[in-house]
Amino acid sequence: MFIGIDLGSRTTNLVAIENGLVKDSVIVNSGRSPVAICEKLLDSRNYQGVAVTGYGRHLVGEVLNAKVISEIKAYALGARTLFPYCRTIVDVGGQDCKVIVLDKNGIMHSFEMNDRCAAGTGRFLEVMAGILDLDISEFGKCSLESKTSIQINSTCTVFAESEVISLINSGKPTEAISRGLHQSIARRIAQMVGRVGLVEPVVFAGGGAKNIGLVTLLEEELSAICSIPSEPQIVGAYGAALAAQKTFSNN
Repeated sequence: MFIGIDLGSRTTNLVAIENGLVKDSVIVNSGRSPVAICEKLLDSRNYQGVAVTGYGRHLVGEVLNAKVISEIKAYALGARTLFPYCRTIVDVGGQDCKVIVLDKNGIMHSFEMNDRCAAGTGRFLEVMAGILDLDISEFGKCSLESKTSIQINSTCTVFAESEVISLINSGKPTEAISRGLHQSIARRIAQMVGRVGLVEPVVFAGGGAKNIGLVTLLEEELSAICSIPSEPQIVGAYGAALAAQKTFSNN
């Protein structure tokens, strides 16, 4: 058994594989101690090797004597294994967004990452859903219930919050505001894709891929269909587990 752990800003994800197949996966909230979380997740598990990726990978890798792999490589490996012909990977996580383009052999060709601003991330969606008094699971569906979209001018979470409150107080429909918010994120992601160069097929991973509104509007912006993994949040951890299998299988 080989294990991959993706230490994200909002969640920490573990995948255990055997012969390349997922045998178990766990998604937990990230706390203040990545080492403690990983040790708890690994407790009572029998494994031959571990690889870690994500924000806390260097600290955890040193403590656990685990292989360290970058998020770009982990997502590329995980997505390409799940979808062997994929060329572009879009990942929308809790605090960052990344776009990865692979060559025909599955090797990373180019990438772009937004990790300094919450705009275009899961955190942005959570904040806006809260302002609209919507559960995050309802937010995406709500955005598709309106044929009209109210343009959101600010991509900054703080300024967008003020803008949305102003729209609510002026009596604008929640559905139209929701669509406008999702559309602003979809356009921001599409711009990132444009900068690295869209190559189909496209895989959409991360927690953002669970939002049907974001998926639908991003497909419209890209004029391309996005393939969604059965559990989009564990793609990075799966890629890390595959890296662990490759590294430790002969030990």
